Amino acid sequence: METDYNPMELPNNTGFEEDSDYRDFEGTDVKDMRLEAEAVVNDVLFAVSNMFVSKTLPCAEDVAYINVETREKNRYCLELTEAGLRVVAYDFDQTDDRLQTPYHETVYSLLDSLSPAYREVFGNAILQRLEALKKESQS
Repeated sequence: METDYNPMELPNNTGFEEDSDYRDFEGTDVKDMRLEAEAVVNDVLFAVSNMFVSKTLPCAEDVAYINVETREKNRYCLELTEAGLRVVAYDFDQTDDRLQTPYHETVYSLLDSLSPAYREVFGNAILQRLEALKKESQS
């Protein structure tokens, strides 16, 4: 059964207006890098000693900074942009304009290049998930 509707009768309130994280992005494809950075942190926190979005360095629509301490106790400040992630300093909440490090498309690639312990923990997590899926499929 077809139903005709008048677009003018659709509700104006989509629910995003009350959510301050999305208010400025209605009708745009702009990514908020702070939200992207939080997602990055949540995705790999289990495989590093410490990781958090910097509250000291400025975040904007196009850039955010993430502090990470590897299991080897090495500290880095990472820059997240549309180009990817890269190391911008070898300590928390710092940037060094003289440092010219390559961009990585993913946090996995970047951490894989910095931390053998990350590689091991992440690899073990994948193996555990695969083993759990195998058990589920055999049940």
